[in-house]
Amino acid sequence: MRYFKKIVGDRIYLSPINIDDAERYTEWINDLEVAINLSSAHKIYSLEEEREVLARLNKDGYNFAIVEQENDLLLGNCGLMAVDLVDRKAELGLFIGDKKYWNQGYGREAIRLLLDYGFNLLNLHNIMLLVHSFNRRALKCYQKCGFKLIGRRRESIIIGDKAYDEIYMDILAQEFQGEITNLIKD
Repeated sequence: MRYFKKIVGDRIYLSPINIDDAERYTEWINDLEVAINLSSAHKIYSLEEEREVLARLNKDGYNFAIVEQENDLLLGNCGLMAVDLVDRKAELGLFIGDKKYWNQGYGREAIRLLLDYGFNLLNLHNIMLLVHSFNRRALKCYQKCGFKLIGRRRESIIIGDKAYDEIYMDILAQEFQGEITNLIKD
């Protein structure tokens, strides 16, 4: 696939989403271990539906493919949704679909690149996210990135006979140190 280095990190870069990756995304989104963390485990996605989703993500908001630099390998995607440039706020979403890359810091690096973009180029002030209480890996990652707990919706996710909380977290611009401003040569 063809990718374009929009925002470059140490091991990954963020690229516009390539609709030709629909088959790979369809494989991931139908994997219960991946989908359970995305609130989509109960849905069945066809290749055509995933193409439509990717096309919509390309048009709406600020969404990126997460690509490993060394081999130009697609790992997942991330984005800022519900972007409000007047009140300077947005919601963050992310998933690493390739499970071989879980627990290796790729999600954390993607979040830092996305926060840098949101705070230093879009001039956002507040970026929020939602995570399920059972997703301990994501909670730990978000905390390492500087997100703080702002609330929870108790027992709002039911899986089998167990209820889990939705956890809301956010980060403010002044709580984040980015790299994009270092690109400017005075």
